[in-house]
Amino acid sequence: SVSQTTGSGNFCHVYQFLKGVLERCFPLTTEPNVSRDMIPPPPVLGAVFHAAMGHSSLGAELPGSVPSSIPWRKQGAKYANNEIFFDIIEELDCIIDQNGLVISAEASGEVQTNCKLSGMPDLTLVFSNPHSLDDVSFHPCVRYNRWEVEKVLSFIPPDGTFKLMNYRVKGQLQMPIYVKPQINFTESGGRVNVMVGIKNVGNDKPVEGVVITIPFPKSILSTNLSANVGAVNYDEVTKICTWNIGKIPRDKTPQLQGSVSLPPGGPPPDGNPTLTAQFKIMMYASSGIKVSSLACSERYKPYKGVRTITKAGKFQIRS
Repeated sequence: SVSQTTGSGNFCHVYQFLKGVLERCFPLTTEPNVSRDMIPPPPVLGAVFHAAMGHSSLGAELPGSVPSSIPWRKQGAKYANNEIFFDIIEELDCIIDQNGLVISAEASGEVQTNCKLSGMPDLTLVFSNPHSLDDVSFHPCVRYNRWEVEKVLSFIPPDGTFKLMNYRVKGQLQMPIYVKPQINFTESGGRVNVMVGIKNVGNDKPVEGVVITIPFPKSILSTNLSANVGAVNYDEVTKICTWNIGKIPRDKTPQLQGSVSLPPGGPPPDGNPTLTAQFKIMMYASSGIKVSSLACSERYKPYKGVRTITKAGKFQIRS
């Protein structure tokens, strides 16, 4: 992360970076992969040596991609195995009411790419359902006009890792899990019953890293909660209950049960808490997006690896 401490501790590298990417105060090179070639990150001992001797860490020569018409890709890239990997990562934001009905749902996705292809490949990437993608933004390498007309990604990729695109999908989304909370308060206390399970949406992938958070009202005196799966932790100061389920088992429905106590003679809380859920599913996309095909202009046929990841963003359940 960038902070005042990290900036001060790496002042020489920050100065050399700005000196390399700016020309007369105007941005000259903004592609991260090119910047890495110009200013390779030295090891710790090398950084101390350069700082002590006053040597520059800026490369003696500009990368071959700087004077090129394709500044994001260096010239003469060669690999023994030509392969490219795509990570499709989606964050699912939704609000679900106490009856299990979806009030609003949206998936924010990005496609992270790791390119290890020789030469100057011109790629064409086709999705199975591109018309569902909304609010798209692309890396400068993508030819936007062709996307507008044909809904395909045509591009000459940078060498190494980069973010190919961002997108959003609204409406027709598949909720991978269900959370059924039943929280009732009276003047003397309350009862808590929360069930979590996997929805039958054609997904046979395990749901991992499941954490349910319940922010109880500040008037709660104490709780007596237990779960048949996972661990329950209650913070007496913040009044927040954290139920760490982990991986949802197929043969058992995780359930949290118990009671809470309120001050005697006082009114019950005005409203029920809104639960939040965290989870992650590998090789699953809530939007249903898939890579249909990849064509390459070079003579070789590259290996294509695609991995999809769905995780919870602001996943809220009203009780």
